Amino acid sequence: MEELINVVDWSRAQFALTAIYHWLFVPLTLGLGIIVAIMETIYWKSRDEKWLATTKFWMLLFGINFAIGVATGIILEFEFGTNWSNYSWFVGDIFGAPLAIEGILAFFMESTFIAVMFFGWKKVSPKFHLASTWLTAIGASISALWILVANAWMQHPVGMEFNPETMRNEMVDFWAIVTSPMAVYKFFHTVFSGWALAGVFVVGISGWMLLKKRNVEHSFRSLKVGAAVGFAGILITILTGDGSAITVARHQPMKLAALEGLYDGNHGQDLVAVGILNADKVPGDNIEPYHFEISIPYGLSVLATHDPNAFVPGINDLIEGRSFTPDGTPVNTVSYAERIARGKQAQQTLKLFNEAREAGNQATADSLRMVLKNDFQYFGYGFFDKPEDIVPNVPLTFYSFRVMVVIGGLLFVFLLAALVFAYKRHLLEGKSWEKWFYRLAILCIPLVYLCSVSGWVVAEVGRQPWTIQDLMPNHVAISDINAGYVQTTFFIFAVIFTTLLIADICIMRKQISKKSKENLDSAKL
Repeated sequence: MEELINVVDWSRAQFALTAIYHWLFVPLTLGLGIIVAIMETIYWKSRDEKWLATTKFWMLLFGINFAIGVATGIILEFEFGTNWSNYSWFVGDIFGAPLAIEGILAFFMESTFIAVMFFGWKKVSPKFHLASTWLTAIGASISALWILVANAWMQHPVGMEFNPETMRNEMVDFWAIVTSPMAVYKFFHTVFSGWALAGVFVVGISGWMLLKKRNVEHSFRSLKVGAAVGFAGILITILTGDGSAITVARHQPMKLAALEGLYDGNHGQDLVAVGILNADKVPGDNIEPYHFEISIPYGLSVLATHDPNAFVPGINDLIEGRSFTPDGTPVNTVSYAERIARGKQAQQTLKLFNEAREAGNQATADSLRMVLKNDFQYFGYGFFDKPEDIVPNVPLTFYSFRVMVVIGGLLFVFLLAALVFAYKRHLLEGKSWEKWFYRLAILCIPLVYLCSVSGWVVAEVGRQPWTIQDLMPNHVAISDINAGYVQTTFFIFAVIFTTLLIADICIMRKQISKKSKENLDSAKL
């Protein structure tokens, strides 16, 4: 058992390491591609050489980031086969489809047109080059679409049926998977957060150049596009975050309870704006969950249901199967103890089904198939021994959510201010606080990355201990490998990814510094 726990923990750590490093590159690619395409569109329409110079400046940074992001992404997909082979076997027919489409369609689309984008200035017409730039940017978003569809399916598995004869889940409705509310909101929330991140990145680098008084006109050109795209991104991210909250409340109520640190729910449930959790708090005890809190009245009920008087279940309510209708009538849902019992029964039914089929008793096998189908929704719970094992890491989810929300709110205000200053320069230039704004712009670059990563921590840690929500826990999804192998590759990847990140930052810094000293009002093809 100890070896199994080590394999699970190290496999999770390795996947988290790869995913977090990969996500440091992806959102900038998503947003910066759009920004570069807009800049080139302005150049194509105006034929103003200044916009060509600005386009090439940001295109160079896009290319550096894109190249390193691809390396981490490829490793991430391979880990499903090396570390999570049971998962890949169990749902490979479903999970593999969107990843295959991503590779065949989106990745090849990006790879083809990015070559034209960088090396085709003198080899193709300006119109075709512009189309290639847009297709590269759109290809990145299409790539994100299929990966996020796969991830959303893990959060809310739909469009499939379990085949007891093959012991696999098989796709029965492709469009149900693609158009799942979880997938739709996750796609828009994630992609437009990439716009926001890239917008902050462009504004921050432009702020540094203005602080150094280098290429002032180029910097304000960049500010206009970067702030506009960034503000549109943060605004849509906030709006889609609202839809995501409702979807999570409906399909992953335990995640919602964890990110709020809510143990006992109520009607008109408050939302904790600021709070310090009690680390000694566990489900079922009488200890207060917070040392300190400042709450927004009715906030969580509104966030989860848009009804200020709605009942929002907490961790204890979910474990014990308690809920209430809007008028306060008690409703008994399926408790976690019952889910575990029915899950174990479903697993036993599967065993009996296979024995009956092998014995040639088809009538009994058909009868057991129907019994299994009725209880399969609890199949994954049968791998646990007690309800408390199904509660995610509450402190990590709780604090990550607040980091995301607080920084996101600050970035909304910052990008709105940047957008105003970009088009109303007289409100900024020559003012006593001008330099402080540029310094704030630089500071916002690491803050937006922290916000972005925190969002993924909420999404992924909040659904633990499930690899597939309610269907397959982590300790069942892993490969049968030695923990030492996973430890070794973890540290190898840590060194490689850290080296790549340092190289990315160093190359970008060098190019930004070098190019900022050149005349960015002129560019020769």
